[in-house]
Amino acid sequence: MLFRWDWLRPVLTAPVVPTLGPVHPHALTVDLFEATLLVAADRRFLPYDKDRRWGNEKQEVLLPDDVVHHPDHTLIPTLLTRGGRTVKVFAYGHRGDILDQAAELAAKIAADHGAASARVVRPLGPETPHPRGVRIQLQDFTARHGLPSVGPVRRLEDWPAPVRGTFTTFVQTMAADGFAFLDRQMKAKGCGPVLVAVLEDRVVGAIGPMEIGPDPTGVAQLMPQYFAVRPEARGCGLGRHLWRAAMCWGQTRGAAYQLLQTEVGGASDHLCRAEGLTTLGFLHTRTV
Repeated sequence: MLFRWDWLRPVLTAPVVPTLGPVHPHALTVDLFEATLLVAADRRFLPYDKDRRWGNEKQEVLLPDDVVHHPDHTLIPTLLTRGGRTVKVFAYGHRGDILDQAAELAAKIAADHGAASARVVRPLGPETPHPRGVRIQLQDFTARHGLPSVGPVRRLEDWPAPVRGTFTTFVQTMAADGFAFLDRQMKAKGCGPVLVAVLEDRVVGAIGPMEIGPDPTGVAQLMPQYFAVRPEARGCGLGRHLWRAAMCWGQTRGAAYQLLQTEVGGASDHLCRAEGLTTLGFLHTRTV
């Protein structure tokens, strides 16, 4: 075992595991960190890895030989090979110089691996004042019942063919929000349904794919989705209709919860806060 839980647990201010991302607090154990090490060499997916939906080989892996693990801080580096090599160093700890240490390690590893970029990722607790970056939020379906959507939201395949045809334009417009990638996945290998909002017979918003998978403890969770509304259609409540429809889809199909990541201060962040989700922490990333 590489990690000591009595060293690591006190510095885990947010439930974030390198290469896996946010996890439910009930799943946060030393075994989870150890499991990511076991699959690093052959790039296997763990059964509960959300990224296993998109390929046969893990694109981001831990670098075990470069881990720094001490009683008061832990630095865990990863290497992402997709789209050019990127090194990330996840910095866990409270000491004042931890970001400088993480940045120095990230720069060294990036040079060793010929990476194009290097970043430091700092998980922060939910009590963090004036947070930046990404908020980690929990929608607990066991604690509350989702409100059904009454807006113009259906599965893409349930709309008439002329309306479905406008999804291509939506995908092109919202490519930066991940929908070009999702469209390729839908055509190449299929995936869960996509819910879309329609105005004047054209798709103006979407959320998906809608899929449920096990978490590390075997509990059913609603998996992350891509979510966007065209700029000219915002401000009409369509984002809320889409989000509520997605939450109802997951809850009625047995999901216990969903974890969401939203840009602090962004539209999705405001929506989730207004819907009463629980903040589990934050992720602040800086480029070295």
